[in-house]
Formats: sequence, C-alpha cells, structure tokens
Amino acid sequence: MSVILHVDSSVRAVSNTNPSHDSISKKLAGTFVSRFREEASIDEYIYRDVGVNPPQFITQNWIGAVFTPELKRTPEQQQILAQSDELIAEVEKADLIVISSPMYNYGMPAQLKAWFDQIVRINKTFDFDLARGDTPLAPLLTGKTLVIVTSSGEFGFGKGEINEASGHLVPHLRTVSKYLGVTEIHEIASEYQEFADHRHEKSLRMAASKATELASVLAAKLGA
Repeated sequence: MSVILHVDSSVRAVSNTNPSHDSISKKLAGTFVSRFREEASIDEYIYRDVGVNPPQFITQNWIGAVFTPELKRTPEQQQILAQSDELIAEVEKADLIVISSPMYNYGMPAQLKAWFDQIVRINKTFDFDLARGDTPLAPLLTGKTLVIVTSSGEFGFGKGEINEASGHLVPHLRTVSKYLGVTEIHEIASEYQEFADHRHEKSLRMAASKATELASVLAAKLGA
C-alpha cells in the first residue's frame, strides 16, 4: 500500500485543440501514474497541477511568520502559512512523489519553484544546527521515492553530454528534493521537442516505454 503525490508543473494542458501544444511532461507522468495504479495497491492519490494553479510566492511576511515560534504566531501569520502547511502535509504522507516539469529557460518553471519554496521550511522539512559545522542543514523527512519526468526542446543535458552545462532543471530538482525526504530518484526524459523530427519521435517512444517499465518495477516494490 502506498500514497502517491503527483505534481505537474507545465502551464500547458494535457490535451489541446492543437495537439502540438499538448504538454509532453504531463502526458508522460500520466502514463507512469496510470500503470502504477493498475499494478499497485494505493491508499491515496494526491494530485497538484501547480502549472495551472500555482502556489503563492513567499513574501517578507511569510518569512517573518516562519521564524516566529509556532505558539506565538498571530492568526494572520497562521493564515499566511496555511498553504505551506497543507503542501507540507501532502509531502509528509507520500511514499512516492512524481514531479513532471518542462524545461523553461534551462530550469524549472517559476510555479514549481514556488511549490518548493512553500515546502522547504525550517523546523518542518529541515532543521539547522551549527554543531554540524559546514553542513548545518539536515532534512527531517526520509524514505521517499521520487520520479522526475521532464521534457525539453533541446537535447544532451545529461552528465557528459553536449549541453550538460546548460541543464539546470534536473540538478536543481535533485538538490532540493532531499528536503522532501527523497532518498531514491528515477528519471524519465523526453528531448528534441523544438526539432520536431525523428529524434523527437524516438525520444518520446523511449520515454513512454521507460514510464511504463519503471511504473511496473516500482509498483512491485512500493505497492505490494
């Protein structure tokens, strides 16, 4: 039995009047989730489309509320943190987190960054202790599996590939996901979208195949 938290972040819909405008990352994530749910026992499925319904950006007042001791927060401060509390509770419940994201300007969409900013929060998902020396931050959650589903217009953003230095999406997701309690990461990627040629078609097929295969593997591991 498991709890899935599925977060999509493309501003595009899964299906549009013009199919060329369909969200590739959302479709691939949907393929993965559908196969996983077919093969695993699910306690709860939580879905967030932060591309269409973005979280609030954090503000100075948000930071002030975070650093105010919980018992001393005003009703206004409690309200400011209400969305953050809700999003953190979803992460805490999840065993499997699926995040789909297009690459926008070589990184993650602002909406997805806003989601992380609401969740990565001191004394909720990490703590800070100078006794640890030069690594004072430590995650408070653990044991979660993350599936990262990405789509990009260009190609070669992996380690040792031609555009590695320009690829900030997956490295950023890998870095901040530890504060979600992630200890195991899998990647599914589609490339070449802007080229719209046989390479893109091949990349899509390979990504869809990997989505179904990975879902079956993780369903056997997490959903028994």
